[in-house]
Amino acid sequence: MSVRTPTLEGARVNLRAPEARDHEQMFSWYNDPEIVSPFDRFELDGFDDFLASLRATPDDPRSTAPRFVIEDRARHEMLGFVGHYEAHPVLAEVDIWYVMGRVASRGQGLGSEAVGLLVDHLLATGPAPRVGATSDVENVASTKLLERVGFRREGTIRSVLFHHGRWHDVFLYGITKAERPTPAP
Repeated sequence: MSVRTPTLEGARVNLRAPEARDHEQMFSWYNDPEIVSPFDRFELDGFDDFLASLRATPDDPRSTAPRFVIEDRARHEMLGFVGHYEAHPVLAEVDIWYVMGRVASRGQGLGSEAVGLLVDHLLATGPAPRVGATSDVENVASTKLLERVGFRREGTIRSVLFHHGRWHDVFLYGITKAERPTPAP
């Protein structure tokens, strides 16, 4: 039986399950080196493989495929997507990631709102008392987003992410239930 993805409602954005009408745009952003790879590794994905990963994701806690579409509430326009996954087989932690594919929507706090919705959902419904994230040390926008949401920088993992022909360091971030204020109903 497949797990149902809830819709998470924010002030300006909603997070909802990906739908068939989203798949081509998501695939395009996922495979656009200007969107994904400035601060992450980039590997072209086949459309059929991408669709299969989307279908399998609700039942696979370790899947790194998108779990939610970020949608502008007023315009019902897809802005990007977010995901979460169990990053370690022993540690009680869920890691998150995010992509703001619509470049014009960046810098307006919409990504922070979307990540905040996801974090609140995971802390309220998941068994883990902690949510983690990583960010390339050169990705200033991502580190600022995480810190705006309340994540603490917990350290640096050196030479762990290979992209653009060299090894990169990443910052390790985390936030616990005790650190994240309970959202208003």
